[in-house]
Amino acid sequence: MIKNIHGRTLELLGEAIAAGRYAVGSSIPPEPVLGEELGVSRTVVREAMKSLAAKGLVATGPKVGTRVLPQDHWNWFDPDVITWQSRAGLTPGFLRDLQDLRRVVEPAAVRLAAERADAKDIEEIESAFAGMKEAVEHGGDYVTFDLRFHNGLLGAARNRMLAQMSKALNALLRTSFEISAAKPHGPAHSLPLHRAVLDAVIARNPDDAERAVIRLIEGARQDIEDVLASRRRLPKLSRPPLKLKAG
Repeated sequence: MIKNIHGRTLELLGEAIAAGRYAVGSSIPPEPVLGEELGVSRTVVREAMKSLAAKGLVATGPKVGTRVLPQDHWNWFDPDVITWQSRAGLTPGFLRDLQDLRRVVEPAAVRLAAERADAKDIEEIESAFAGMKEAVEHGGDYVTFDLRFHNGLLGAARNRMLAQMSKALNALLRTSFEISAAKPHGPAHSLPLHRAVLDAVIARNPDDAERAVIRLIEGARQDIEDVLASRRRLPKLSRPPLKLKAG
């Protein structure tokens, strides 16, 4: 129960900071005040602040108390930080940073996957692709299977750091996939591009795999730029993934 209370308190404070309730450089209310506001003990607040400090969101010091740090100090590879920011609202800069990260990480990871994937990896990625195809043809949850597909590729790279990065990338990738899935015929158009990546990995052809995933990433980048230009609302990650309609 204590762990659940701590986790919920951490989440509330993290989301408040990400949403700008506490301005950069400002002091967060002292433990007794926060404890009363949130209905928890000072000990719970203190532990939550330690966690926030470890994630780079706040810093503590004598006489100044606990201050909110600029976003440059935040640990953007921490899944909690990304989730809080996603729930608070995704900015154009945030989404473009995502695309830059994908263009740096995924082509290299897919090259490794083409060299290192074993039968179990291929089976997992094939299963994810089958789920995507089923959703396109008969309706259903395309986005979750799309995430499984890309996580499978990162896992097949057999690199512990890339595997850790996939946890942080999930919230970011889901946003991109939700945007692409919302476009008319977007999933149907991207399905053969995913197949090309998978086929190149199965054939152990790193060059073809890299070229295929770059085409996927470029398509996602254009989808995001189209949404930003249109000023349509971005998807909220607090909601269930978008489901495609049958037919």
